[in-house]
Amino acid sequence: MAALATTRLSSKGQVVIPEDVRLRLGLKPGAQFVVVGEGDVVILKIISPPSMKEFEALVTKARAQARQAGLKRADIAAAIKKVRARK
Repeated sequence: MAALATTRLSSKGQVVIPEDVRLRLGLKPGAQFVVVGEGDVVILKIISPPSMKEFEALVTKARAQARQAGLKRADIAAAIKKVRARK
């Protein structure tokens, strides 16, 4: 485990991630996180896009589940049209 570091919360609610942690994790400006808070614990989880291999596996799984549920391309197109019409 890496050495511990401390940081402070600014008046704007900002927290600085120490440089050694940013470098070790390869964090760049604009990195996005999911923030979970419970009790006195705050967890930052880096949001990263899936690799192409992971994405293809997700699409394959989604297609299989859609086939199993009996969905047709026309059903999906109709659902997209309905959602877009809400805006």
